Amino acid sequence: MSTGDPRHARRKLLLDELGLTPLWRARDAGRPEAVDIRPTAIEDSAVQTGSRQADTSHVDVLKERRAEILRMGWEQLQASVAGCVACPLCESRSRTVFGVGDPNADWLCVGEGPGAQEDATGEPFVGPAGHLLDNMLAAIDLKRGRNVFITNIVKCRPPGNREPAPDEADRCEPYLARQIELIRPKLIIALGKTAASNLLHTNASLSSLRARLHQYLDIPVIVTYHPAYLLRNLPAKAMVWEDLCFARSTMTTLLQLEN
Repeated sequence: MSTGDPRHARRKLLLDELGLTPLWRARDAGRPEAVDIRPTAIEDSAVQTGSRQADTSHVDVLKERRAEILRMGWEQLQASVAGCVACPLCESRSRTVFGVGDPNADWLCVGEGPGAQEDATGEPFVGPAGHLLDNMLAAIDLKRGRNVFITNIVKCRPPGNREPAPDEADRCEPYLARQIELIRPKLIIALGKTAASNLLHTNASLSSLRARLHQYLDIPVIVTYHPAYLLRNLPAKAMVWEDLCFARSTMTTLLQLEN
């Protein structure tokens, strides 16, 4: 999005008010390496060059796929997810799980990945953890399907309900990125460490990420525990309530700053 976009400029002002600023990471320039001209070194270099060319070709394919996904509209994106075979998760899934809710929502909840019941129904958070998520939303006057969209880092169920592998999350990343770009939520809630790690590109502990604002591009992000974790650790519900109150107050501030 260009800096001349009025929405971009307005959102930048809102983020400044909230104390959120972009994070930049400098790249190391690196110095050129010395060249070994011995015959064996040249042969090794040829093999390495071929390997690098293959790697570059693979990277180019992934970049082209991502660029294509980022040009899709909502219905085309849904169809692409439904037919995706970009990683091995497609081999064991019953159904893809695109997400559910209002495609123009102010709130976006992002979980880890589908479980067995989600794989069977094609809808995220429909088991016990889903019922708890509905209760969490109701606690801050929200309801599934009304001004909320719910999705996951990966759109297919990892076998045994394990965490998505990094390459699996990477293959699904363009889909989530495009969902976020099309929805343009005012606030994202990352449910659990896997969601937080992938959205924020960090390996920090969930406890260290709670109770403060983060940023995905120009969108504020709040991190809390996954509902499935709460089913196993009831005392953590008090901390989630704090996170939800923080999210509600943040949304109130965002809405006030827009008006």
